[in-house]
Amino acid sequence: MATQYEVEHNVQFTEPRRGRRVDMASFFSLLNRVAETPAGGAQHNPHATPTPVDTADLFRMLQDQLLTLHTTAPTADNRSFLEQLITTLDGEIQDPPTSLRGVSQEFVDGLDRVPRKTLAEDDDCAICKIPYLEDEWCLVVALPCQGRHRFDLECVGPWLRSVGTCPMCREEMVKKKDVPVVVDDDEEDGDMMYA
Repeated sequence: MATQYEVEHNVQFTEPRRGRRVDMASFFSLLNRVAETPAGGAQHNPHATPTPVDTADLFRMLQDQLLTLHTTAPTADNRSFLEQLITTLDGEIQDPPTSLRGVSQEFVDGLDRVPRKTLAEDDDCAICKIPYLEDEWCLVVALPCQGRHRFDLECVGPWLRSVGTCPMCREEMVKKKDVPVVVDDDEEDGDMMYA
């Protein structure tokens, strides 16, 4: 049965083939509560700080999603990689930090995109193991780590926001350096008029 959108726009969507994807809506809802500064800027209540219980819950939700992927891991390497991530999160759950070490949403949004034409047929995300090119609208990012590791943005985003390291090499992600604005000393007098 076609949806109203499909009927009105005379299009037909195929069923999504990305069956290993997990729903992270609850994770991001909690993340928005736990994050120290909301995307809009200042904290609504400056005295409301995340509790260790909140941060442990956030890591537990991420761990649950990775466990879901682990149960359907297509290869032993993927299963082992997911187990490493799950174990890392165990430490965060047992001894939760008072604040998240993850990166901001702005950092995630600014990650370098990998052009589709540069991807090979067998290139896949290390987290979900789905070949990038199976997704008609894949969004692959390269992390600013030494290995320039690539992931589906949808897969790596929750890890980066909460843990703040590359899932592969564990290199800390830091904000990209801002490009300094160069002021020309010759134009110090702003009141000059040109004829």
